[in-house]
Amino acid sequence: MGVDETGWDARADADQRSDAELLVAVGDADRGALHELFVRHEPWLAVRLSRRCADAAIVDTAVQETFLAVWRKPSAWRGDGEVAAWLWGIAVRSLLHQLRPRANVVERLRHLRSSPIVSAEEEVLARVEHSDVGLAFSRLSPDLQAVVQATVLDGLTTREAAALLGIPSGTVKSRMSRARTELREGLL
Repeated sequence: MGVDETGWDARADADQRSDAELLVAVGDADRGALHELFVRHEPWLAVRLSRRCADAAIVDTAVQETFLAVWRKPSAWRGDGEVAAWLWGIAVRSLLHQLRPRANVVERLRHLRSSPIVSAEEEVLARVEHSDVGLAFSRLSPDLQAVVQATVLDGLTTREAAALLGIPSGTVKSRMSRARTELREGLL
């Protein structure tokens, strides 16, 4: 966007409120504020989600679910941290929700199988769970396990993990450092 041949600047009419101010307006059922948040954040959310999932329909659904969640409960943003990080946390959870099979589908598939077939991922996770690494991981506190889960297994950055877990980035780093130390000690 920019200035067209008539001299009209398309973004000049854009809402100049901050993301936080827009969220307050969304809380007052201002659809224009939600639209502005969508215009600002949908492009980068879609790109980042598409790096985690190649199915454009699933990514699109996750993005739509993200903004639907914002519309339904804008007050869920507690006012600390960036609105963009909060949106990313919602988007990641929406994507993961889209990727998880529904229970009824799983049940129907189980009945179709003549014998249980274990996926390669299930085999690896079972081996890790019952290995020294799994035992050391199970001995970590829930706070440390959550950080390892978010950063290592889910592949989130420190900032994304912080937004997802609702803790500062520095806390994610210190907990990850403690988890590494405890895992090392548990494997000796």
